[in-house]
Amino acid sequence: MPTIALALAGGGPLGAIYEIGALCALDEALEGLDFTRLHHYVGVSAGGFIAAGLANGMSPREMCTSFIESRDGAGEAFDPSWLMVPAYGEFARRAAMFPGLAASAVWRATLGRKSLTQAIERLGPSLPTGIFSNDLIHHQLARLFSRDGRTNDFRRLRTQLTLVATNLDTGEAAPFGRPGWDHVPISKAVQASSALPGLFPPVEIDGCHFVDGALKKTMHASVVLEDGIDLLLCLNPLVPFNSTQSGTGGESSGPAGIPRITDGGLPAVLSQTFRSMIHSRMELGMKHYARAYPDTDIVLIEPDQRDPELYLANTFSYSRRRELAEHAYQQTRGMLRSGRGGIASKLQRHGIQLRAHVLEDASRRLVAKDKVSTRIGRAVASLQGAMDDLARHIEPQLRRHPS
Repeated sequence: MPTIALALAGGGPLGAIYEIGALCALDEALEGLDFTRLHHYVGVSAGGFIAAGLANGMSPREMCTSFIESRDGAGEAFDPSWLMVPAYGEFARRAAMFPGLAASAVWRATLGRKSLTQAIERLGPSLPTGIFSNDLIHHQLARLFSRDGRTNDFRRLRTQLTLVATNLDTGEAAPFGRPGWDHVPISKAVQASSALPGLFPPVEIDGCHFVDGALKKTMHASVVLEDGIDLLLCLNPLVPFNSTQSGTGGESSGPAGIPRITDGGLPAVLSQTFRSMIHSRMELGMKHYARAYPDTDIVLIEPDQRDPELYLANTFSYSRRRELAEHAYQQTRGMLRSGRGGIASKLQRHGIQLRAHVLEDASRRLVAKDKVSTRIGRAVASLQGAMDDLARHIEPQLRRHPS
């Protein structure tokens, strides 16, 4: 039996939404692969959240029900309010430091004859290290993983799970779940791996402080490659957006005219900068993996860089989760149908086949469409379905007999 692993990168709530949608598409389209029974899972930041669920036997569809559609009879529905609780404790600790620091700053600026800049620097420790508390991530996941058939203990899993954070005190990667790191609860490791600096305070574990694992690497796939894996599937949700069309002199490629990056102002520029830095680092890593581990087939799944839908979405927004998960699901299905990157041949070497009838079924959806309540609406929906069927029959003919 081939050994197969899955590596999931981060990307905030949007990253988790994309990965769930893409995994659902892969799960139903790949015959011979069970995403709850892989040899090894490695997750970083939001990807750690998904990896921990898969390693605990939650299928991609189950996670979609709980975290995208937010409905579950067992009380497992994800509540975005978990991520929006102000870090009151952190605010209080820092506020208690302010009077002493302010007095020191005044002394340095006057009697100490220091510059105003040097005096203001004394106030730095009074600034909170995070805006929101992520304690509920730990507590709610601990409750979720305490149910029958699941565990919050790395050592009791039937498979290998590695959740990577960054040790803030040393700058080194912390591979929770590996020997020496497996005593930490899975829920606590997810909390640490997803503690994005500035948004969430660092998470203290065994006297050290940990933050988002993406600070060190984007994917951390080497964690599993070093074990001699036959096939590694990688999901990366964040890519830089290509807003131009080749040969058009920089014109917009989006429907109805997607503006240039600079037209979006500072938020758009910062988003593109962040995505470009993360992605370029991952590209270098993937090239290194291909050279260093030639006996392992590596398949990378990520969004189309010319697709504006995921780029224009707020990385930290959860409100459009159903729409964006559906988009990721359909986009991944389209990628599998097109055969980009020779994915089918790589998978076949390990006994995994594409279910062609599933991929060609245009009626498949991840989440249910909103109910069409009027006769006109039903008629439009029926006409759209007929047009889709017609397009599927005509397209192969056009390919064989181009004009």
